[in-house]
Amino acid sequence: MQDAFERVEPGARKANKRHILRCALQCFIEHGLESTTIDTIRQQSGASVGTLYHHFTNKEGLIAALYFIALDDQLAVMLPQRQQEKSVKQALTDLIQTYMAWVCQEPELARFLFLARSNVSKDPWKDALAAKNQGRYAFLQEWLAKGVEQGLILPLPREIYASLLLGQSENYCRAWLSGRVKTPPKEHAKAFAEAAWRSLAVAPQESDSTTRRINNRI
Repeated sequence: MQDAFERVEPGARKANKRHILRCALQCFIEHGLESTTIDTIRQQSGASVGTLYHHFTNKEGLIAALYFIALDDQLAVMLPQRQQEKSVKQALTDLIQTYMAWVCQEPELARFLFLARSNVSKDPWKDALAAKNQGRYAFLQEWLAKGVEQGLILPLPREIYASLLLGQSENYCRAWLSGRVKTPPKEHAKAFAEAAWRSLAVAPQESDSTTRRINNRI
C-alpha cells in the first residue's frame, strides 16, 4: 500500500527525496522541532548537507514540505468523496469519517500537523498555507452554502463552520495521538459526525422560519 509520500511525491526519481522526508518526520516526532537539526536529519537519512539544502533550503523548508505533504494527502483522500452526488448531511459525514480514517492511516503525519501548525502559519509560509487551506476547504464551503440555501444548515458566520464541524473530532484525534485515549478515531467517526451535524443543522421546528429568513434576504 502506498503511503502519503508516495501519493504526493510519486515516481522513482523522487525516491531519495521521499527517503529524506520520512527520516526528517521520524526525527521531528522523536526529538521535537526545536531539538532536531539539519545534522540530525543528515545522520538519520545518510544524505549530504548539500542534498538537504538543495531539496529544502533549510530546516524550516523541510518542516513546511512535510506539513504541505500532509495537507495534500488529506485532500487526495477526500477528493473522491467530494465528487460524488449525495445529500448535504452525507457529504459532511463523509468528510469527518474520511479525516478520522486518514489520521489512523497516517498517525505520524497527523501528529506532525498538530506539532508544526504554528511554525508554518508564520512567514514565509503563511501565504502558501492560506492558499492550500482555501483550496482544501472550498468544497466544504460549497456544501455548507448548499445546506444553508436548502434550510438545512444554520446561517452562521463563515469562519466558525470549520471549528463546529471538525473541532471535536480533531480534539479526539489529538488525544489518541498522544496516547490519552486508546480507541482509534475511525471507530468513533460516526458518533463525531452525528455530533457535528447536530451543531450545524437547523432544528425541525426552526426549518420553516430559517428558510423564510434566507428568502427574505434574497
